Amino acid sequence: MKIDLAKSDKQYYTAPAEPGLRTFEGYDYAMITGSGAPTGPEYTEAVALLYQAAYGAKKVAKADGRDFVVPKLEGLWWVESDEPPLSVPREQWHWTMMIRMPEGVTAAMIGEGPVRFERLVEGESVQVLHVGPYATEPETLDRMEKFMAAEGLTPHGRHHEIYLTDPRKVPGDRTRTILRQPVRRSS
Repeated sequence: MKIDLAKSDKQYYTAPAEPGLRTFEGYDYAMITGSGAPTGPEYTEAVALLYQAAYGAKKVAKADGRDFVVPKLEGLWWVESDEPPLSVPREQWHWTMMIRMPEGVTAAMIGEGPVRFERLVEGESVQVLHVGPYATEPETLDRMEKFMAAEGLTPHGRHHEIYLTDPRKVPGDRTRTILRQPVRRSS
């Protein structure tokens, strides 16, 4: 039987329409880090290498009788500026694109090269489902910020997105993305 994390871990792969708190322990990922616009050549090449590594791990796992569905693409996003992130030109954005790996996948199965195998622990996080094109994410991010302020929370970690739909196949107004922000209690 094929492991499908999107079906077996609903807490991870679902989010409410309004911001809410959830806690995420450590998960293993295939990851690749870079910078530049999410439509640029470095990003496109990095995502291709990431999928190549994920499908390579799947092939090894399947041969061992532990087949899995390659999970959704995810990304951690940040800027190295004191400016509000969305005011920084996209060419200056930094990202770690990643694909969660099920139990049993190891670094050796990911292989050598720019894609690495790493565990990420986010802990308490604010999470919400954004429906619509990426250009309208600022409205959802604003709701997240208001929720964090009301709950006495501050960001603690990188902005995390989980792409539930493929924008190449789903029209922008139906695109579904989980927005997650690790947080800590304000002092």
